[in-house]
Amino acid sequence: MSTENSATSAGTAPLPPLHCMRKLEPGPPRLAALPTGTPVWLVSRHADVRQVLTDPRLGRAPLYAPDAPPVTVTPNILDDPQSMLNIDGTEHQRLRRTVQRAFTPRAIERWRPWVASVVESLIDELIDQGSPADIIAGYSRPLPVAVISRLMGLDNLDSKRLAHWSDHALSTTAFSAEAIVTAMTEFAAFGAEVIAERRAAPGEDLVSSLLSAAAEDGSIAEGQLVALVIGLVVAGHETTMTSLGNALVYLLQDGREAWQRLSSDEASAAAATEQLLRAVPLGDAQEHMPGLMRRTVEDVEIGGVVIPAGSVVAADASAANQDPAVFTEDLRTELFSPLAAPMLTFGAGPHHCLGAWLARMELELALHRLARRLPSLRLADAVEQIDWRRGLLTRSPNSLRVTW
Repeated sequence: MSTENSATSAGTAPLPPLHCMRKLEPGPPRLAALPTGTPVWLVSRHADVRQVLTDPRLGRAPLYAPDAPPVTVTPNILDDPQSMLNIDGTEHQRLRRTVQRAFTPRAIERWRPWVASVVESLIDELIDQGSPADIIAGYSRPLPVAVISRLMGLDNLDSKRLAHWSDHALSTTAFSAEAIVTAMTEFAAFGAEVIAERRAAPGEDLVSSLLSAAAEDGSIAEGQLVALVIGLVVAGHETTMTSLGNALVYLLQDGREAWQRLSSDEASAAAATEQLLRAVPLGDAQEHMPGLMRRTVEDVEIGGVVIPAGSVVAADASAANQDPAVFTEDLRTELFSPLAAPMLTFGAGPHHCLGAWLARMELELALHRLARRLPSLRLADAVEQIDWRRGLLTRSPNSLRVTW
């Protein structure tokens, strides 16, 4: 979930949230150590990272085997052994089938008119409130929350409770282990309550269809269902909220060319979304070890280096997304160009992010419609004054004042 870069948008200076982050230059796999002291192989080149994410000799489940070394200091939502993220092979495929039909490109495209209406309503409210305004509170946070709430039939979801649970679920250093366990216990109880309600009164929402598929399968444990529900709630809004907030910081500094072109058509916004997702960071490498963790089940050669069986491997997708052998890194000229190769922000292989197409659509519409409605939108304060969320796997502004 972590990306870092040092690129700049049209006419802008390098952003503090980008250039202050530790960046692993692409190169052969090398040994380092996790904060727990566990040795870890850092993999950073595009081809090597893609191999780590797609090679069945590396998996998530082995990270939680009885002989596995510790990989995290405090728990977070990524550490639940019952989560689909941490299950491999046929069991993972079975779990994934229960939800993936709702996230195909065709299924997501049916939501486009409704998502566009939510975007327009939020912009109307921003304009009515007047300038300056907090674009995070008024736009980048409520948009994905509204979408995932509608998709999962959670229309009465308390956004403050959701923010509390999500922040604890994605904590690295922001909260104590005890506080995280308490929040996650509450979150799991919420997930179990939603499941009980849908069993009693099924609807047309994602949770109901998930339960229907699980009943047909007959072998999915209750704990796995709860993990699926709360995982979808977090993943369904967090990445989009973070990406949109960070993209707005990136785009709204000085130059107006990129912002004006975003307003021209959805195709330009779609191209820019791909580049922004590739290049603008989701996470803060100062807060946690960059990389999507895997563990080898046998000796594996990656990038000319033999990594022994039982080794922990961190695939740094952010470094791979900026591999100079593949990408130019220059968003000043490439922002609206097709990607030179598949980006790895959403991962690859069996664990590729289910919600990737939904996130893309939300970002495309959010950027295009906002640029079209507010062509003079700009930051109200210097980037050095931005209050950033800290101590989490993701990093984005707590608030961002804009004016027009």
